[in-house]
Amino acid sequence: MKNEKFLLFVLAVVQFTDIMDFMIIMPLGSTFMREFDITPQQFSIIVSSYAIAAFCSGLLGAGFIDRFDRKKVLLFIYAGFAIGTFACSIAPSFGLFLAARSLTGLFGGILAALVLSIIGDNIPLERRGAAMGIVMTAFSLASIAGVPTGLFLAAHFGWQAPFFTIGGIAAVLWLVIVFTLPPMTRHLESGLVQRNPLKVFKNIAKDPNQLRALLFTLILMLGHFSVVPFIAPYMELNIGFSTYQISYIYGLGGLFTVFLLPYFGKLADRYGHIQVFTIASFFALLSIFAITNLPQVSIALALCATSSFFIVASGRNVPATTLVTSVVRPESRGSFMSVRASVNELALGLASFMAGMIVTKRPDGSLEHYPYVGYIAIAMSLVAILIARKLKPADGA
Repeated sequence: MKNEKFLLFVLAVVQFTDIMDFMIIMPLGSTFMREFDITPQQFSIIVSSYAIAAFCSGLLGAGFIDRFDRKKVLLFIYAGFAIGTFACSIAPSFGLFLAARSLTGLFGGILAALVLSIIGDNIPLERRGAAMGIVMTAFSLASIAGVPTGLFLAAHFGWQAPFFTIGGIAAVLWLVIVFTLPPMTRHLESGLVQRNPLKVFKNIAKDPNQLRALLFTLILMLGHFSVVPFIAPYMELNIGFSTYQISYIYGLGGLFTVFLLPYFGKLADRYGHIQVFTIASFFALLSIFAITNLPQVSIALALCATSSFFIVASGRNVPATTLVTSVVRPESRGSFMSVRASVNELALGLASFMAGMIVTKRPDGSLEHYPYVGYIAIAMSLVAILIARKLKPADGA
C-alpha cells in the first residue's frame, strides 16, 4: 500500500482510542468503587465484562471478517465502538455502566484484531516488527497524554467526561477513515478466503502451529494482565499515591515506551523476534516481582518499579504480536486474528477475575495478597517463553 506511514498513523490513533477506553477504567478504580458503592470484586467484573463481550464477538466475527474489504469492516466496527463509549458516558448506575462496557467490548475487542490484520496484510514480515512497534506506541501515548488528561477531565467534570471525549475522537477519526483510506482487498486476491464459518475453525484446529499461537496468547496475557488492574489501586491504597499522582505511573511509563517500543520492533526485525521476546520476558519477571511485592516506599522508587514494568512488559509484546501474525497466510489472517482476539480477551477476563478473587481489602483500606498474583504471572511468563520458541512463520505470511 502507498503511504504506509499515514496508514500506520491512522491505525495508531484507532488503537489509541481503543486502548484509552480500556485503560481509563483502571486508574479510576477507586472512583468507581466509591461512586457506585461497589467492592474490588465488583470492580474486577467491570473490567472483565469488556473482555467477555470481546471474546464472544471475536469468535462470531472470525467466520465472516475475511470475506469483506478491510476498510468497510473497520468502519462498521469502529462506529459500534464509538456508540458504546458514548453509552458509558451517560450510564447512571453500576448495572447500566456494566451493560455499556459490554457493548463497547463487543466492538473494541475485534477492533484490535482488525488493526493487526491490516498491518499483516500491508507490511512485509521483514519490516513488520518495526510497524508493530509504531502502532503499539498508541499504548504509550494513551499513558502519556490520555490517562493524565482523562483523570484531569474526571476530576473537574466527572468520571463521565473521559468516555465522552474518547467517543468524540472516535467519531472524528471515523470520518477521516471514510475519506482518506483506500479499499483494502489484498487478502481477497488469492480467491482462497474460506466462506464457511465452521471450516474457518476447523482449519485452525487442524494447524498445530496456529493452536500453539493461540495457547501462547492465552498464557502470555495471564502472565501480564493479572498484575495490571490493581497496579493503580495498590499504589494509591498501599504506597500512598494521591488520585492524581496515579497519572505519574502512566505518564512516566508511557514516556519511556513511546520511544522504546519502535526500537524493540527494530531489534526484533534485526536479531529475531523470539530472541528479543525471550530477553525482554526475563526482565519482565523481575519487574512483576518488584511491583507486586513493593513495600511502602517513596513515590520516586515506586515509579521506578512501575516504569520498568511498562518498558519490558510492553516491549515483549511487540515481537510477541509479530510472531502471532506470522503463523497464518493473508487470506485467513483476519479470521485467525479474530479468534486470537477472543482468546486474548478471554485470558484478559480470566486474569482480571482471578486477581479480583485473590486481592482483598484490609480493615484499614489497603490491599493484601497482591504478591500471589505476581507469582502466578511469573509462572505464566516462563511458560510463554517455552511456547514462543515453537512458533513458525507460515508460507507467504
